[in-house]
Amino acid sequence: MFVDASTARKLEYAEAEVQYATVAPLVGSERAPEAFARRLGQGVATFVRAGSPFNKVIGGGLTGPLDEAALVDLERSSPEPLRFELCTLAAPETFAQLSARGYQLVGFENVLAQALDSASPPPGDIRIEPVHEGTLAAFRRVLVEAFAHADGTGVVVDQFTRTILEQVFDDSLAAREHRRYLAYRDDTIAGGASMRVHDGVAVLTGSATLPEHRRHGVQAALLTRRLQDARTQGAQLAMITTAPGSQSQANVTKAGFSLAYARAVLVRNG
Repeated sequence: MFVDASTARKLEYAEAEVQYATVAPLVGSERAPEAFARRLGQGVATFVRAGSPFNKVIGGGLTGPLDEAALVDLERSSPEPLRFELCTLAAPETFAQLSARGYQLVGFENVLAQALDSASPPPGDIRIEPVHEGTLAAFRRVLVEAFAHADGTGVVVDQFTRTILEQVFDDSLAAREHRRYLAYRDDTIAGGASMRVHDGVAVLTGSATLPEHRRHGVQAALLTRRLQDARTQGAQLAMITTAPGSQSQANVTKAGFSLAYARAVLVRNG
């Protein structure tokens, strides 16, 4: 599908709201005493703890430069250098503004999208089940293990230790409105994924397969189930973020997703 600037804003704002909803429950908690979730124009800025992948600004600067005073205040209050994930369809003035403030490009990530105007194919022989209280620990365990054994494909900006991955998934479980799924091959847990719908956009997140179950259609089945459920929830669009040139990008492309745009990852130097 073709994505213009207006559609890109809809996708970016949806992901920003999901990011806010994920981190907001941690603010003021004992497990993340420095956590914050703040608005920055139409975007959000979130922080959990040093080194967390939830530390980012997303959805900002799409229609014009950021409010300079708000940006300076955010820079001063953040415990580590700010990281922007900025849509390449954002206002050019925003890139100039961040560059002038010492932000440097460290990489890219791809955003892929699909219009949910047709039924998904059947999921094959992979069984997909929603996560419930009794399988929440298994969901956490399988995602930590799968993400700890990355497939080594694509141009990846970040690498995280198992300790950070464990913290990430523990943090994300505080967001109760996400839909979470486990995939089974022959009654053995093979992978997991999650999703949240906001303003007609299904934001697909946290998808991974255990190494011994890869190349068996697990991700395709998880995608199919989530897209079916997204339609049921009234979503018209689905989006997912991958590393450029990765197997994950190949998988979702086969499932009907198209490259919508890239995000430039910018980190302030000093």
